[in-house]
Amino acid sequence: MEKAKVLYISHEIHPYLEKTHLGKISRELPQGIQERGKEIRTFMPRFGCINERRNQLHEVIRLSGMNLIIDNSDHPLIIKVASIQAARMQVYFIDNEEYFQRKAVFHDSKKKFFKDNDNRAIFFCRGVLETVKKLGWSPDLIHCHGWMSSLVPTLIKTSYKDDPIFKDSKVVFSVYDDEFVEELGSDFSKKALMEGMSASDLKEIKTANWEGLMMNAVSKADAVIQGSEKIPTSIASAMKKAKKPFLEYHDQDTYIDAYSEFYDELLVGDSVMAG
Repeated sequence: MEKAKVLYISHEIHPYLEKTHLGKISRELPQGIQERGKEIRTFMPRFGCINERRNQLHEVIRLSGMNLIIDNSDHPLIIKVASIQAARMQVYFIDNEEYFQRKAVFHDSKKKFFKDNDNRAIFFCRGVLETVKKLGWSPDLIHCHGWMSSLVPTLIKTSYKDDPIFKDSKVVFSVYDDEFVEELGSDFSKKALMEGMSASDLKEIKTANWEGLMMNAVSKADAVIQGSEKIPTSIASAMKKAKKPFLEYHDQDTYIDAYSEFYDELLVGDSVMAG
């Protein structure tokens, strides 16, 4: 029997960025799921603070070279890869000189939110999906972690829904306590529109703040997971009201087994309600 394929998309993976709860899960979960017999691919942005030499990143020439149009401008997509030897897993990095060369993640040295974080998030989400298409690797499940991946559920259900690579993919979205207080700009939902999408597909992000992104992702995903022990009440309520497969928060000792079972039940089409 062919192994089930799971695509992981996260903006934080340890050890490439400082260890956080989100980064730790994004590092350990793919390994744990791979050890339980599934095939995995993992993607994150190539932020400029990631030391390429120390982490042995190198460009994958056969995957690089595409241009993505973001806000009416062409932006070259560069793909890099590195290996986490202890986990026997590779991590693919989405790179672009304009968006990811600066030596910071989301805020500048004065703690100001980068004005182009909206474009960076759109580029990241689309870059991952276009790269997976180029790989010719069709995921059974796509598991999104963190706000920067929050457009993926919408893209899969609209612009990419008839693509042979993604037409049977189910999307899981995990909500973490990764809030930011800023907004991504009044025209974010307009910039995010692609062929096959309408404004109604992004109605939850008329206000492009963290809560709007979470509401939109929860509404479009096939299943949702509470990734952090504490998340805002409004989002926790929306997750439970969504009437879709939901997994409650699991601690460090139990989460990989719980997620693995959740995946299996989704893949066979069973109804999975609260953990």
